Amino acid sequence: MQRVLILTVACIALAGCTIEGGVPTPTPEPTLPASAPIPTGAVVAERIAERNDTWMIGALDLPADLYPYPQSAATRRASATITELLFPSPILPYNYGYTATGVLERIPTLENGDAEVRKVDVYLDATGAITTTVTDVVTQVDQLVITFRWNPRLRWSDGTPVTADDSVFAYELAKAAPPGDAAAELLAKTATYEKIDDHTTRAVLRPDYVGAAYFVSYWTPLPRHLLQGVDPARVREGAFARQPVGYGPYMLVERTATELRFERNPHYFGPTPAASRLVVRVFPDLDLLRANLLNGNLDLGIADRISTAPLIRFDTDAAEGAVQVFTVSSPVWEHILFNLDVPALQDIRVRRALAYGTNRQAMVDALFGGRTPVLDGWVVPEHPLAAPPDQVTRYPYNPDQARQLLDEAGYTDPDGDGIRASPDGATLTLQLLTTQGSDVRREIARRFQADMRAIGVTIDINEASPDEVFASDGPLYLRQFDLALFGWIAGPEPGGLQLWSCAAVPAESNNYRGENFAGWCFRDADRAVRTADTTLDPAERAEAYLRQQQLWTQELPAIPLFQRLSIVVAAPDVRGLAPDPLAPVTWNVAAWKREK
Repeated sequence: MQRVLILTVACIALAGCTIEGGVPTPTPEPTLPASAPIPTGAVVAERIAERNDTWMIGALDLPADLYPYPQSAATRRASATITELLFPSPILPYNYGYTATGVLERIPTLENGDAEVRKVDVYLDATGAITTTVTDVVTQVDQLVITFRWNPRLRWSDGTPVTADDSVFAYELAKAAPPGDAAAELLAKTATYEKIDDHTTRAVLRPDYVGAAYFVSYWTPLPRHLLQGVDPARVREGAFARQPVGYGPYMLVERTATELRFERNPHYFGPTPAASRLVVRVFPDLDLLRANLLNGNLDLGIADRISTAPLIRFDTDAAEGAVQVFTVSSPVWEHILFNLDVPALQDIRVRRALAYGTNRQAMVDALFGGRTPVLDGWVVPEHPLAAPPDQVTRYPYNPDQARQLLDEAGYTDPDGDGIRASPDGATLTLQLLTTQGSDVRREIARRFQADMRAIGVTIDINEASPDEVFASDGPLYLRQFDLALFGWIAGPEPGGLQLWSCAAVPAESNNYRGENFAGWCFRDADRAVRTADTTLDPAERAEAYLRQQQLWTQELPAIPLFQRLSIVVAAPDVRGLAPDPLAPVTWNVAAWKREK
């Protein structure tokens, strides 16, 4: 097992919401016609040997492309199981920290000298912001410089050495056409990225950008010898993205609508995987995936979409010794966001009443058999920077407390019809916006609607397509909603600037950028999250995140609900699996083996 470096710092900001969608229709399993010859003993033995030398993985989705620069956090999570086989992460998010993978010789830090803080002169404009225009105001700020030492044994699966040129090439492609949210964010932080020698690159970040996640400012290599001359804006649409050449433990040799077939990469720099082949096969539902596990057609199955009924069936299988079951609290966490421009929701008593009136534990019990935690705040509890429960304001289910708060806020039910109204007679009716196509969100919305009805609040549910909900000119960015139900994906970095800072409130003045859709701008919390997200001092960082979370739970711009549940189910003889909330299950495929 490789040494795991768990840092109390992080990688990328919390990013896009998770979206549930459909999956391709599977190709039926082939069957032998009645006239086919009966296989001989030698043929059967050969088939058994081939099966024993192949890892068979079942999944519910296959990614549209395998380009190592995903378009969003949601597509990253959907494709990571496969892309990690082809392009192992130079620094892997693991257990809300990081681990080295051998792609880099080491993780650059201030302590080992591969990162340094320099002082640099900059010009300031009339507002005090850094500018490239010459002005009369000059000041000194910090600038981070990070050196990345690439493993000289890295080879592309066609045998060509992986060099610093390939990493710089990826940076040049991204500059020409940013391939996704994370790449665009990294570009915004990067002043220069250059080759030092054949196996060393250096990133110089923009002046006055200082963040604890400085060491992930590298660019995952892309094969310059194969992609040179390709239109950067069309790389994701081309043949390479569908069947890429990588440097990981396996190489993709065949792709169909329902299967991806891999063979061991003979040029892989790391430990040799136990199986010569690996197949990822998509299934339309968990029942068919389960059947294939039980009959020996699969070694393991993975799912980010799971509910109580299949969980119970898998538990029964595990109790009978037919499978191994691993459940993990997903980094995808659901919440109901308040739009603080809505007059009723500007009253903190109303927001707190809605939180007290929401039976979140009943949602978790119904959806996931109680196996994932109800959340107290926006930093997931497994994260080392999550505030201790006894140091934040909590909202356990208490409908009587909710009713009392609504009474105090002036929303009463004088005629006894069960619907509360303000003193001027306006009923307390709120619209709940959420995404179509998600069984989980549909059930959350239904239960929330019933909970609110029990305390006298009317909720009208409005489902829209994910493309519409998250469009740059859609209801979230334009802040045209009352309540919004969706999910964020947590990472090693709590982030917070894009979610909760004053500058991240989408508005005409900032061209509707930023993801503080609630419109929550609280001075002390804003100061705390800015400090937390930019300091290099671990103690100062922890203190600032604690303060921000205390203020967040006190002011409550959203109702945090729960994390979703992920599951890995494996055959009884499979060993070496290490499922993790952040790392894809294939992150340690070279450690997998079958117990004889």
